[in-house]
Amino acid sequence: MTKILAYGLMYHDVADPDGQAGGRSGAGPDRYKVTSETFVEHLDQIEATVGVPPAVADDLVDGRGPSPAWVLTFDDGGAGALQIGEELRRRGWPGHFFITGGVIGTPEFVDEPAIRELDRMGHIVGSHSMTHPERMASLPASDLLREWSESVAVLAGIVGKDVRTASVPGGYYRRNVAVAAARAGITTLFTSEPVRSAHRVDGCLVVGRYSMRRDTTAGEVAKAAAGEATCWLPAYAAWNARKLAKRLAGKRYESFRRTLLTRS
Repeated sequence: MTKILAYGLMYHDVADPDGQAGGRSGAGPDRYKVTSETFVEHLDQIEATVGVPPAVADDLVDGRGPSPAWVLTFDDGGAGALQIGEELRRRGWPGHFFITGGVIGTPEFVDEPAIRELDRMGHIVGSHSMTHPERMASLPASDLLREWSESVAVLAGIVGKDVRTASVPGGYYRRNVAVAAARAGITTLFTSEPVRSAHRVDGCLVVGRYSMRRDTTAGEVAKAAAGEATCWLPAYAAWNARKLAKRLAGKRYESFRRTLLTRS
């Protein structure tokens, strides 16, 4: 299995000028939203530390990207996407915006004009599934294919071109998710696993990501963008501990997690 030195930084939404963040809400999703001020600090520190702009997924697939390569990604398609896109455009940086097809145009999420504007800015519009299932890897093959196929069809109809990138919702990834993505025409699939090397599944490039939370510091995100092991290895250890807990708890894991997060 050939591996490629590439990894993503995973953001969700940022707070709008009124201090409210769009996208999915709740104790769990809210942990992954940063303020607009923090987001700018992150980008400034990345720019000062790394000095290399983020890559584009299609270049990784074609082997034209730098090695190692880092990629900026944003999940869910929250209402703050245009604000994010404008900040990235100001720097000349491309972003990958992964949008849940079934919530387009609903409160707290981007609508079709906003998606077209992101594309016009030069950003990459991708799929975050159709319905954002909590345990995507546990779905039957037919449902997995439907999640990917329907979402890329909806997005392609909006931007007027093929949609070939996607990210896995909820962090539940297994090989079957990538197999279905490849069948739906997706060539790059981003997971939530904090690994710095990518691999191919049925022709689809599977790329890991480092997750940003509301308390992630600018120094930490810059180290993640630079691929420093001192940042990635602890994240990988914590990820595997959670993966074991998910396997042992099964469907009860999410309810346990929500309870703990609400209490904290």
